[in-house]
Amino acid sequence: MSHTAGPKRITPVRLFWLALLAALLYWALRNAPLGEIWESLQLLQAWQLLALLALNAVIFVLITARWWLIVHADARRVPFLPLVAYRLAAFGMSYFTPGPQVGGEPLQILYLKNAYGLTAARATAAVVMDKLLEFLANFLFLALGLFAVAQSGMLGGFAPPAWVAAPLALLLLWPLLHISLLYQRRHPLSALIRPIYKTLANRRQFPAIETFLRLVIVSEHLAALFTRRRFGAMLAATGVSLLSWALMVLEYQWMLTFLAADLSLSQTLAALTVVRLSFLAPLPAGLGALEASQVFAATAFGLPAALGISLSLLMRGRDILIGGLGLLIAAIKK
Repeated sequence: MSHTAGPKRITPVRLFWLALLAALLYWALRNAPLGEIWESLQLLQAWQLLALLALNAVIFVLITARWWLIVHADARRVPFLPLVAYRLAAFGMSYFTPGPQVGGEPLQILYLKNAYGLTAARATAAVVMDKLLEFLANFLFLALGLFAVAQSGMLGGFAPPAWVAAPLALLLLWPLLHISLLYQRRHPLSALIRPIYKTLANRRQFPAIETFLRLVIVSEHLAALFTRRRFGAMLAATGVSLLSWALMVLEYQWMLTFLAADLSLSQTLAALTVVRLSFLAPLPAGLGALEASQVFAATAFGLPAALGISLSLLMRGRDILIGGLGLLIAAIKK
């Protein structure tokens, strides 16, 4: 399969994507406090910034490695390094999309299809498996983080009632449960949507929705096959995902140290947990929610609110740099 091609034609679809990506990047830069970010960064020494950038690069490589291990298990021809650029593009879309850091997954599927000839079902299955393992690590961290929030005294002794804690615990266990069911040849998502798919297939009124639901069903079955046939690759991808989270905690601890904040491990985990929860707000890049979360965490632990603002601005600068780079790559790769 040849990958050589001439210059890409400027099609209406390509123009639409270029305009959308340019608008997202403009919106982020227009609303982001770039001047304050720069002032915050000036408080740090050059070696500290370089150390944070290097550590974040390692984290991103590990996140890409999780996806590559899944793809490479069934498609050996797919190289690693190009996937780093594709993952950056997907991050850019997800970061600036309202909600819990999703939105770039269709780009990952398109890249696998267009660049390496994977079928839509196999590309989708790889992305589904990648997201399940990402959610598994994320939810495991959230479970530990919420425990740290309770233990650290951040909430002033408040404990959620059982009717709140029990459903939350079940939600945090969902990725592990889903993967376990797939390994046992059970397909929970397919079971939920199959009645809808059959109804649409009989009526033949909404062919696009019918095609999408069929793709989801086939992809979940392929993901289930992956859990059984490529169990070693799945374990390796899970290990890489957990390692990336451990380095995220280390990165956050470095930020606190560089800004002269002395917190215990449980306090660090609690503060980082409210960071992750802030991105669940229905705002692109969690704009405003991130800053509020860090001011709350800083003041809860007896630190000045200014430190929380500096910390959030440091994270905002990092994410806009990576997300903006991702949007530019997405525009080029389209």
